[in-house]
Amino acid sequence: MLRASLSPVLSGRKEQQAISTVISSKDILGADGPLAARLEGFTPRRAQQEMAERIEQALADYSAFIAESGTGTGKTFAYLVPALLSGRKILISTGTRHLQDQLYHRDLPLVRDALAVPVSTALLKGRSNYLCRYRLDSLETDGRLAGRRDQSNLVRIREWGGHTRRGDIAEMNAIPEDSDLWPRVTSTADNCLGSSCAHYDECFVNRARREALAADVVVVNHHLFFADLALREEGFGQLLPGVEAVIFDEAHQLPEVASNFLGISLSSHQLVSLCRDSIAEDLKEHSGVAGLPAAAQALEKAVADFRLAFGVEPRRDAWDKLENAKAVHAALAEVKTRLTNLSAALDQAAGKGQGLANGARRASDLLDRLLMISESTPADYVAWFETTARSFMLYLTPLDIAASFRSHTGNGKKAWIFTSATLAVKKSFVHFQARLGLEDAETGQWDSPFDYAQQTLLYIPPGLPVPSAPDYTDRVIDAALPVLQASRGRAFILFTSHRALKAAAARLRDALDFPLLVQGDAPRSELLRRFRDLGNAVLLGTSSFWEGVDVRGEALSCVIIDKLPFASPDDPVLQARAAAMEQAGRSPFADYQLPEAVITLKQGVGRLIRDESDHGVLMLCDPRLLSKGYGKTFLASLPPMPLTRTLQDVVAFFARDNSTRQEAREASPA
Repeated sequence: MLRASLSPVLSGRKEQQAISTVISSKDILGADGPLAARLEGFTPRRAQQEMAERIEQALADYSAFIAESGTGTGKTFAYLVPALLSGRKILISTGTRHLQDQLYHRDLPLVRDALAVPVSTALLKGRSNYLCRYRLDSLETDGRLAGRRDQSNLVRIREWGGHTRRGDIAEMNAIPEDSDLWPRVTSTADNCLGSSCAHYDECFVNRARREALAADVVVVNHHLFFADLALREEGFGQLLPGVEAVIFDEAHQLPEVASNFLGISLSSHQLVSLCRDSIAEDLKEHSGVAGLPAAAQALEKAVADFRLAFGVEPRRDAWDKLENAKAVHAALAEVKTRLTNLSAALDQAAGKGQGLANGARRASDLLDRLLMISESTPADYVAWFETTARSFMLYLTPLDIAASFRSHTGNGKKAWIFTSATLAVKKSFVHFQARLGLEDAETGQWDSPFDYAQQTLLYIPPGLPVPSAPDYTDRVIDAALPVLQASRGRAFILFTSHRALKAAAARLRDALDFPLLVQGDAPRSELLRRFRDLGNAVLLGTSSFWEGVDVRGEALSCVIIDKLPFASPDDPVLQARAAAMEQAGRSPFADYQLPEAVITLKQGVGRLIRDESDHGVLMLCDPRLLSKGYGKTFLASLPPMPLTRTLQDVVAFFARDNSTRQEAREASPA
């Protein structure tokens, strides 16, 4: 029997490789396999078995394979099983740190234990996720804390730091992840002292890297992967060359993440941190360089003035739109001067201590970035900026990353696996392949096993104006209110802009009979916890709620999307890419904007049905789905849902669903 052949714990990777050549992943995921025997509730799925078989082949051939796997197919096990049996050193990259933790702490051990294979695993995050003992000591010595809460939390961090093995700040649930303390007790590539640090031998980042080098399977996230690929700053320099296969989960995020990291960025936070660290190191080392603290203070003031020169309201625009903005350019010139002065002072002081030498390197690097973004933009890049209430970011972003990404994936003998629930547009992977230079990769698509014809209803309300109408959001809420009454709350309303979300929230606070949860009122994790616990809430969200959110059961029975998620036409990167595509004789809309919007919509729609027992209504409010020719592309890319334009059908669906659930509850044993 298959189970019997896998039950002994293997003594090494060679034996594991031998077993994997005899027993296929398809068999292991079958009804008689070890997963069915060991995991309660495991159900064999043909799509999962077929996908695993294709990935198994790609791993054996060191080839590239792209797989779209609909919700419920079990894609995680479909790549974990062949990965663990392959005998190869595997790197798995996920979309977020949350998914990274879930994969490492839950899914990976489940599969490894069920297969009884001796695969060693490691979790590796960016350095800002690990406690830095040096910066913790410095903060305690410095003593500048905002209030008693920070003082109390610092004591907790010190106590935890004394017994934690990993130093991963995700272990500290008692302190919010957005606390101002975390950046002060973790390090960045800029402020790390490296081998000169007194805590180098017990450094949590170094320990995590050593474990990753020794492990058979390493779990990272996309941001970490590309940060190191582009900047060589996160410790992959030794790890990646030895990896034999890279598996990307949530691969639809890769083009955007890669664009960010294969370019250049500079933030006000980096400049201000340099100023404050320079003053602290000067006090510590007694550099004796006259004017160093004053140079740092002058730069910090210039950074604040530069932000003010952009105006009070947040902005996002191309750098060349500022040609006539005299105040911005004058403030920029002051930042350059002050950064140059601080760089010179730090160069003088560098010999007095490692912290000051590190500051000199940082200042030089930041000055180079500033000059490149503001003065010498390459033809195939776009320089742009983004401001918030108190900060700014400057960017230099490549218009096309395909050649760069292709050069990395084609370097060395590796298998490359890309998987997500949303990669294809009308059954085609052409758009995703073109963005990453993967035209030669094999592809496979497996639809969700859920019965959308019975479990769902797609409602496109009649009579709504075009989305550009000034009263559009009000009209959407007018159409949504009777649907929310029929669903008895239990809904997500997903918006394409924060402005629409705020307008809808103002309307719904007085008009709704159910609890209202609004993005921004609390951290996302807390809003989701409340949503699940309340059972009849309505949650309003923008982009961060369109994906990576898993609410199963009756609590989420309706998803309402205000409009098709086309990127803002004012987006500077979109404008630059569109101009380049037009110059090359291509259609920016058909070749870029439309497929991107389709993939985003598929993510939002995917929130509705997460389990085979889920039922719900999807309400798409945008009339362009039926009035424009491209609406057919959106509809053809969605699961096969029955479509109605009649509110009575929605009311009847919920009435029927409520009755069915009530009968099920009454029939179940007490």
